[in-house]
Amino acid sequence: MTIAFAATLLILCVGWAGSALGLQYLLGVILPLTAGAVFIIGFIWKIIRWAKSPVPFAIPTVAGQQRSLDWIKPNRLECPWTTPAVVGRMILEVFAFRSLFRNTRAERTTIDGTPRVTYFSNKWLWVFALLFHYSMLVIIIRHARFFLDPVPVCIAVIEFVDGVFQVGAPRFYLTDAFILAGLAFLLLRRVCTEKLRYISLPADYFALFLLIAIAGSGICMRYISKVDINQAKEVIMGLAMLQPVDPSGLGSIFFIHVTLVSALLIYFPFSKLMHMGGVFMSPTRNMKCNTREERHVNPWNPPKHYHTYEEYEDDFREAMVEAGIPVDKQPEPKTEA
Repeated sequence: MTIAFAATLLILCVGWAGSALGLQYLLGVILPLTAGAVFIIGFIWKIIRWAKSPVPFAIPTVAGQQRSLDWIKPNRLECPWTTPAVVGRMILEVFAFRSLFRNTRAERTTIDGTPRVTYFSNKWLWVFALLFHYSMLVIIIRHARFFLDPVPVCIAVIEFVDGVFQVGAPRFYLTDAFILAGLAFLLLRRVCTEKLRYISLPADYFALFLLIAIAGSGICMRYISKVDINQAKEVIMGLAMLQPVDPSGLGSIFFIHVTLVSALLIYFPFSKLMHMGGVFMSPTRNMKCNTREERHVNPWNPPKHYHTYEEYEDDFREAMVEAGIPVDKQPEPKTEA
């Protein structure tokens, strides 16, 4: 955890020091363009690599009755055997985190002196995971107004609903609080749970610290250390159109935020965050469970010659008869010369 926190703090300091040393063009133009290129190329490369990985067997994860006899009721979502059922399962997985909703946690307890494994509900993880991911989605959609001119009506509506309470000036967005709450829960869960802390790697903490720093710097830029929105939009639209604009004049918090976002874009394709695209490529989710209807043969198996029983009996028929072993076909009588 210390290494991940130090790495995040170092990235933050690079953004602050670079803006103070007059490296605004490097941090505000060259770094974001490089990060965007690395993100796009890395994302596509990872998806192509996964798509080319062969899947020799049907290995969908199931938690329900498979289709078999007519009088046995199957479970379409837990054990999908048709393409529409697989699509429905994927939709629930992507938009509602269905497998996480079903997740439980196990603890070893002692009841009347007998050790037992007890399972508990783990719905809080599902709630805060949804809170974080949907807040992140809304924030990304809201940020699209910096890339588009004029701003589409749908983005304006989302922005209005997000700030419907109109608390203070500028308008307070609900997702700004929700994303910090979700990230705080995910971090505290990893820190406070002994078993989870034991298996956690620096990469697990780094993604959380980086996202917290990005959300925190964005909130600070909006409510505390404000920047010129019109100039920021001009700079961002220049990046989107590959017509860079000099970002000099913007505050240091802007370059800190951009540096952190650029670091996230570079890190994203090579980290666990790629589950965003990997969920669609997972054979445990996107395959049909129709093993009772179709036989799945491993294409890697080399061709083999099987020694059938008929061939075995032809080779050893006389010895089998002499040993008293019954045979399907009696040996032909020997003819005397």
